[in-house]
Amino acid sequence: MENLTDLYATAKDEFEIAAEETEKKTVYAADDREAAAEALQMLKEAFERAVKESDPDVGKEIQSRVGQRIRELENAIQAMEEMAMED
Repeated sequence: MENLTDLYATAKDEFEIAAEETEKKTVYAADDREAAAEALQMLKEAFERAVKESDPDVGKEIQSRVGQRIRELENAIQAMEEMAMED
């Protein structure tokens, strides 16, 4: 669970940096969006592994604690990508 928390924090930080750079339309924005997407993918893979490899009760707890956060972050990154495409 601690690993997932760390990966989530990293993905969220990458998203916030990417969102700021995208909003400012800097030359770094595309690379930062890519880094955010990669961090999210690493989080999702670790999440899926943790759910599969855990005891069923622990897996359910992981899903309830982390699953919603991942979906929210995934939606935010997708919205940021769409905003960047409109510009």
